[in-house]
Amino acid sequence: MAASGSVLPMELRDLRFAAGGQSIIDGISATIDAGPATIILGANGAGKSVLMRLMHGLLRPTSGAIVWRAQDAERVQRGQAMVFQRPVMLRRSALANIVYALELARVPAGRRERQAMDALREVGLADVAGRPARVLSGGEQQRLALARAWALHPEVLFLDEPTANLDPGATREIENVIKAFDASGTKIVMSTHNLGQARRLGDEVLFLHQGRLVERAPVDTFFRQPASAEAAAFINGELPWV
Repeated sequence: MAASGSVLPMELRDLRFAAGGQSIIDGISATIDAGPATIILGANGAGKSVLMRLMHGLLRPTSGAIVWRAQDAERVQRGQAMVFQRPVMLRRSALANIVYALELARVPAGRRERQAMDALREVGLADVAGRPARVLSGGEQQRLALARAWALHPEVLFLDEPTANLDPGATREIENVIKAFDASGTKIVMSTHNLGQARRLGDEVLFLHQGRLVERAPVDTFFRQPASAEAAAFINGELPWV
């Protein structure tokens, strides 16, 4: 059951998105509720990133609707955050990147720096607080992006292929931070094409193929006994990546 004041559940109602005359999201309907981590799984080109941007509000659907439990648009905006595959770093220190995000969120000035430092500690970056964000390694920049989100205490965190460009060590660090978000009660909605990562981080899978929601199942059930031919082919490495 959703908590009082919660922005969730979020309903996707026959969601469609097209660009350049091409259908990218094709009639997806689903309810995303609080609780277990949701993995949006599918091959490259399946529509995962576009679906994430639609849910976060960065794109407007061609047709259909996204309906949040909270009716107030500002409340919905405050209740969610998104981390991208390639995070955008401002030309300022790691700490100042987070402070600026808190300023935009209208956090009182007297609390911003302390809240930002707390977030850096949570992701293991307290020692680089004063360094320019753009000179950090790829893994550190991604952890900084997660710290910016952590500082805002979102109810829902959208993660779009957050480890796609990272080496195995940096990937493990990012996954540990994601697990900490999950343990803190933040709803994780994450896209990936990495089967091992889906197993490690997910509780349920929404499997996309060619812009359609083909299957939804608990993670163990999805991998042990996929209900669709498309999911079985993907698990077996038989679907093309593009």
